[in-house]
Amino acid sequence: MSAPASPDRGTWGQTPRTTDGLPAEVAAGPERGLDPRSKVLLVLACSIAVMSAGGLRFVPAVLALAVLLAVTERAWARAVGIVATTVAMWWLGWVLPVCWPNPVTAILAIACGYLIRFVAAVGVGTHLIATTSPTQLAAALRAWRLPRPISVTLAVMLRFFPVVSAESAAVLDALRLRGLAGAAGVLRHPVLTLERFTVPMIAASLRASEDLSASAILRGLGSHRKPTTIRPPRFGPADGLLVLAVAALTVAALNLPGPLA
Repeated sequence: MSAPASPDRGTWGQTPRTTDGLPAEVAAGPERGLDPRSKVLLVLACSIAVMSAGGLRFVPAVLALAVLLAVTERAWARAVGIVATTVAMWWLGWVLPVCWPNPVTAILAIACGYLIRFVAAVGVGTHLIATTSPTQLAAALRAWRLPRPISVTLAVMLRFFPVVSAESAAVLDALRLRGLAGAAGVLRHPVLTLERFTVPMIAASLRASEDLSASAILRGLGSHRKPTTIRPPRFGPADGLLVLAVAALTVAALNLPGPLA
């Protein structure tokens, strides 16, 4: 077998390939990063921990883990957003009720006590969505021997949400050009704004679902044969570091006094 040559650029949107006929990204070697199964288990574990009866004790550890994952991914905007949201909720839910006790701040404290759990869980889940492709997720679920309807549904959902997000951004741009976006536009024409946003989004969602269904059929997701995975999921050093980080944060959450308690 000859050594892979430098990939050509490809034409008409084709994937660049080496002289061996393999895609360039496959010939370059395995990707580094967390195994998709580790990320799925991490999301489930963090969600169960923070949503349990005494889950508020684990919220700081899960938030720190979410920021750490965003930093390793170099998603600086997400890391700053998690920190800023956490500081705002901590001030509204724990500091303000002590400095200014009244029924309004009491309601804010109760609301922030629940919402900060969702911030922690969503912060970890966003890493899974941002770093895992539908192909990788499908391969990981097949490695778990999950039923095909479950694995195909989750893989299609992972691809569907970014498409809907892009369509909603395009619809909002069109509303902004017509002066219907923003708080001022909603207050002036609430029904018209809702109509001009909802109808295009329904049409775009239906069109995206049809395109994804056709793509799934072309990829053989409805076949009864087990597809071949070019890069099968494997646990690596990054997964071991993740286990150590989770263990350290769990010990800290159980032994140190919680700042949100």
